[in-house]
Parts: sequence; structure tokens; C-alpha cells
Amino acid sequence: MVSRLLQFEDVKLYYDRVFALRGVTLDLAEGETVALIGANGAGKSSILRAITGLSRIESGSISFRGERIDGRDPASIVGMGIAMVPEGRRVFPYMSVKDNLMMGAFTRSDRADIRRSLDSVLERFPRLQERLRQSAGTLSGGEQQMLVIGRALMAQPKLLLLDEPSLGIAPKLVQDIARSIVQINRDDGVSVLLVEQNSRMALSISHRAYAITTGNVVISGESRELLNDSRIKAAYLGGAV
Repeated sequence: MVSRLLQFEDVKLYYDRVFALRGVTLDLAEGETVALIGANGAGKSSILRAITGLSRIESGSISFRGERIDGRDPASIVGMGIAMVPEGRRVFPYMSVKDNLMMGAFTRSDRADIRRSLDSVLERFPRLQERLRQSAGTLSGGEQQMLVIGRALMAQPKLLLLDEPSLGIAPKLVQDIARSIVQINRDDGVSVLLVEQNSRMALSISHRAYAITTGNVVISGESRELLNDSRIKAAYLGGAV
């Protein structure tokens, strides 16, 4: 039996009396990468905000490892093993790359274990090793994206939430980011929930996917099958793959 890490059941959420999520149900198993695809404003990021406690849901339930987390404060949710990389590459621009990474370990106290995590992140992202003492604000967009993903990994998450990691990044570095997501899932054993407008990339590196439109799940299934689904091709892939 597959162990469900995250269960999102009939969740409704609204902002200023306008519904962002209209009864969304989805799940994610241990070891999976699941993609949420759809246009800007479809409700994908609202799902991540609900999971992390940044937005309070109106109804429904959210469970992580069998425990209800809706209603918890964001800090306690992070402590349970959920780390989020928000849209927009929010680095601390005047701090060094190393200090930015260390901010991800603020809840941890074992220095030797933190050092091992830092070494692992720098091995995963060699560009960060090269720029370790450089101010984060001087990095390219792609390098900053690597930095915020690395910072999230410093928290040793069981579930990594990624919000539009390819947004505004050069195509070559998008490929590097995509490869890193696959490796984090496969080699580090971290489950991933990926929000992405680049539907082709998202479907190429995930196990399953949900297509979101105006706060509803409209299509879901195995990613490799959705890549060849005529509805997905027409709505999200610009025609034939």
C-alpha cells in the first residue's frame, strides 16, 4: 500500500470573498514528485499557501503524514518537515550566499549535521560553492533560484514545495533546475510538490500531475500520460508535443 504523505481534501479557500479554491482534492505519496499546472491565477499557489498555513482555508482538511495541519501556524508546519520555495527568488540580497543557506537551518542545533547538509547542498549546486562568499543580490536569476532551493534543503524537509522555479530564468539554467529537482527527489528521497507554468517541463520531471483551472482540478493522472493527452496539449502545451 502506498503511503500518503500529503492529503488535501475538498479544500475551499477565498480572498476577499472571492474563491481561490473551490473544493480541491489531491494527494501526494511518499517519494513522489507531483506537479500542479495551469495558467497564472488558476489557484496553484493558493494550494501551497494553504499547505504552509500562510492562508487559512474556509473548509475541508489538509493532512501531513496522517496529522491534520490546517489551522496550525506556519512555523509549526515547517517544523513538521515542510519547506517552501516561494515564487520570486526571495534571497537576502546583502548577505553572503553561505549566510543565506545557513538561514535555512535556523531551527537546527547540531553543528556537525548542519555542516553535512551544507556540504550536500554545495555538491548539488556547484555554482553556489564558487560564489559562497559573494552577496546573494549579485547572483543571476538562475543562481538565486538554486540558492533558495538550497536554503530550503538546509531545513531537511520531507516535503519540498516549489512555486514557479523556472519563472524568469534563462532556458539553460531551467534545464539545470529541472535536473536538480529530479535529483533531490530521487537521490535525497525528498517528496516534491511543484507549481509550474512551464507545463512541458513540469510533466517531464514529475510522476503525477493535476491541471488547475479557476480553483478546480480539471484533469489529473500520470504525467507521462498527460504529456500525450489531447486536452493537455491543447490547453497547456501549445498543440502537439
